[in-house]
Amino acid sequence: MYARNVSVHLKPNMLSEYDHIFESQILPLLRKQKGFKDEITFASPGGVDVTAISLWDNKENAAAYNTNTYSEVLKTFAKVIDGTPKVQMCEVVNSTFHKITVPVHA
Repeated sequence: MYARNVSVHLKPNMLSEYDHIFESQILPLLRKQKGFKDEITFASPGGVDVTAISLWDNKENAAAYNTNTYSEVLKTFAKVIDGTPKVQMCEVVNSTFHKITVPVHA
């Protein structure tokens, strides 16, 4: 399993609008993406810093989303985001929820 970790700084008082856009427009789009498994979003106290972690079945599908669809997502969020989100992609090593463990090689 692979993860995309996106850190976003929101404009002031935009967390509820961010959530509305995510639920009504972004989540349906994500569900149509090949290999999409789950999305977890966290907001800091005060609601201006958001971390969104999407989980994918493999690196290739996460990368395809990043290349082909993510720019559309950024345009959709443009009115609530302040600055450029930071995106990191990485392998999921452990998830108790998804019952994943990756053996560590010494």
